[in-house]
Amino acid sequence: MTFPKRYLVRFGPKQTPHVFTDLLVIGVGIAGVRAALAAPRQLRTLVITKDRLQQSNSSYAQGGIAAVRSPEDRFEDHIEDTLAAGAGLCDRAVVEMVVREAPRQIDDLIAYGARFDAETGIEGGHSYRRIVHALGDATGFEVMRALIEQARKTPNITLWDRTFTIDLLTHEGQCVGALVHRKQHGKLLIWAKQTILASGGAGMVYRETTNPPVATGDGMAAAYRAGAELRDMEFMQFHPTVLYVAGSSRYLISEAVRGAGAYLRDKDGVRFMLEEDPRAELATRDVVAQAIVRRMQITQHPNVYLDLSHLDPVKVREHFPGIAKVCAEFGLDITRDLIPVRPGAHYMIGGVRVDLHGRTTLPGLWAAGEVTSSGLHGANRLASNSLLEGLVYGTACGREAGEVAAGMPDAFAVPPIQAAFQPETSGPTLDIADLTNSLRSLMVRHMGITRHQEGLLQAESSVAFWCRYALRREFTTRAGWELQNMLTVARLMIWSALQRTESRGVHFRSDYPNRDDVHWQRHVVCPSRLAENTG
Repeated sequence: MTFPKRYLVRFGPKQTPHVFTDLLVIGVGIAGVRAALAAPRQLRTLVITKDRLQQSNSSYAQGGIAAVRSPEDRFEDHIEDTLAAGAGLCDRAVVEMVVREAPRQIDDLIAYGARFDAETGIEGGHSYRRIVHALGDATGFEVMRALIEQARKTPNITLWDRTFTIDLLTHEGQCVGALVHRKQHGKLLIWAKQTILASGGAGMVYRETTNPPVATGDGMAAAYRAGAELRDMEFMQFHPTVLYVAGSSRYLISEAVRGAGAYLRDKDGVRFMLEEDPRAELATRDVVAQAIVRRMQITQHPNVYLDLSHLDPVKVREHFPGIAKVCAEFGLDITRDLIPVRPGAHYMIGGVRVDLHGRTTLPGLWAAGEVTSSGLHGANRLASNSLLEGLVYGTACGREAGEVAAGMPDAFAVPPIQAAFQPETSGPTLDIADLTNSLRSLMVRHMGITRHQEGLLQAESSVAFWCRYALRREFTTRAGWELQNMLTVARLMIWSALQRTESRGVHFRSDYPNRDDVHWQRHVVCPSRLAENTG
């Protein structure tokens, strides 16, 4: 396996402007903003994001936040539901910590001004109605509205949008900040006492995804180049129900729709989940997604259908106003018409390894949210545990990293870091868009819901070939850096999928269809990068 150069672009401390801060938070989703709010108020905290402040996976989350809020529900049941969904790879200590912290996090959000619906819901894999929603199917939007408003009112927090994190800066084995590019300023070196990575997932490595365009795996790739440990990169969760209409973006149809009683039917009207799992439509996402793929193969049809026609139309419109609006744009009335759906890449379970406090294996670097592999989700994430993870780990990172930073002196100095290399610029201009589209199509074909060795080896060969010429170049645009990051992440995903010769959770191999606890009830750790030019 070959590796990219340490830094994607050249820079020198004498030629690049500098910014100094106590805490640097990379990412403005739920984990990043929660981390900034949890940091000690005496610290200067800089939060950066590569796009608009509202543009994150968290803002697009339709589902809710799983939390035990009723006396009839129990922490033990939420814990067991999470462990069962995770297919033997959850860290029980992490699960217990996150689940028990959930009610307090909801209370904090309410204090910040988030408005939640009075009625809780149930989703696949849950044994009780414990899903807290906001504005029907716009939980993420409402939560992020409240968090960002609170951050804007907090004097020690500064928010920068349109700031692309090119790489993490390292010196003498520690993370000391980040190299970024701001639209109006060019390259900047941000030096931080402690850095919190909350940059989200990597759904854009797939052609069909529920993720917004920002989800290109930048944080995972940057952490990997910096020497942090990544693991479980074979586990990409596919959401079972993504709107499949020509001309539509792959719009998520929330898990809560099936929680409300919707049926899944094939093209002949057969409610097929009844024969797939005793929980039918409320089975976990891995089970439902794989069942849909099998049904599509049997019927030779490109999708299946969600049916809500048997439900109360007033309640349907009340609970799912966003979904109803989008479907109406394509002439679909969700209270009467069948909604065409198929699975799409949704949530990256693998990522940067962190401990219970959010520490990574790279000193000075902390991480929270989808960019991480915390041990909460195991091999398959339980619905509505993702926003919860971002809240709990964001809080932990803000407090713990803040405590470390508060104990460090204000001896701001620029370490002698320089990235000097000879990029390959000969040959024809690289068509970034074409290569990006080729990568995303290949990942759907060979790293989708069903995988096998022949396809994985083809994917590995193709991505390795693209990496040989794309990773050696020096780009000057966001599209180029995103391509390099997606290639890096895709290669780690394919490598990891080849190693795990079993089927577990969201990782299904048709050539190894059974779960193998004897050999594979363990994590797959990505190989460390080569030691040359480590910075």
